[in-house]
Amino acid sequence: MKKILAVDDELPALTNIQLALQAHRGWQLLASCHSTAQARAMLQTEQVDLILLDIEMPMQSGLEFARELSQQPKPPLIVFITAYNKHAVAAFEVFALDYLLKPFEDERFATMLERASMSIEMDQQAAQNAAMQDYFHNQDAMQAGEKEPLLNHIVVRSVGYIERIGIHEIIWISAAGNYVELHLRDRVVMHRSTIAFMEAHLPPDLFARLHRNSIVRCDAMRSIGINSEYGYFTALSNGDKVSISVRNYKRAKKLLDK
Repeated sequence: MKKILAVDDELPALTNIQLALQAHRGWQLLASCHSTAQARAMLQTEQVDLILLDIEMPMQSGLEFARELSQQPKPPLIVFITAYNKHAVAAFEVFALDYLLKPFEDERFATMLERASMSIEMDQQAAQNAAMQDYFHNQDAMQAGEKEPLLNHIVVRSVGYIERIGIHEIIWISAAGNYVELHLRDRVVMHRSTIAFMEAHLPPDLFARLHRNSIVRCDAMRSIGINSEYGYFTALSNGDKVSISVRNYKRAKKLLDK
């Protein structure tokens, strides 16, 4: 039996969660808390698998409480609940497992629990916690007026699954609309980001944008050639051939000659 802790300062919201859970016998509502202080006290004595956490609360917000939880050795999974779309965006920024917009429907609630069950079975608590720590670390740096740290790994999330990919694993990156494709040695991973963001946040001594649609890892370049359309390309260590724009040809050649 998986245990849930609901944290919301609004009684109707807590009641709705309690009613929605009645249809899911594999889950037990351990307690309904009106504040993060109550939740904190409960977590000192009880083991919880999932916290349904309201973002907008007095005294301490859900995001602030999530920061506090991220410092614990084995925090539970977190699903944010909110009445405001802007907070839903914030929930995804900290890589919460999921979020619920009030008022939520039973079907949406069931989908959330399915994702939670999948994540617990795949032991995703540690990965989510690491992702949240990364987010708060970057936020602290920006608020202190520091430059946002360059990436040393990328956190990729799909339904019920969070993965941290070290930048040393990436051979090259291609643009795919609102996503990018991370080309690894033996697979390709979709990540919600832009090619411009990746260029700005990857170490410039390790990666180079040689085409408007792609970034390559410099030490993965093996050769430079000309294709049938008289365009340039670089052959990479994984066998892929990536286009090089005319204006970046000389830069690519210098990188290859290093």
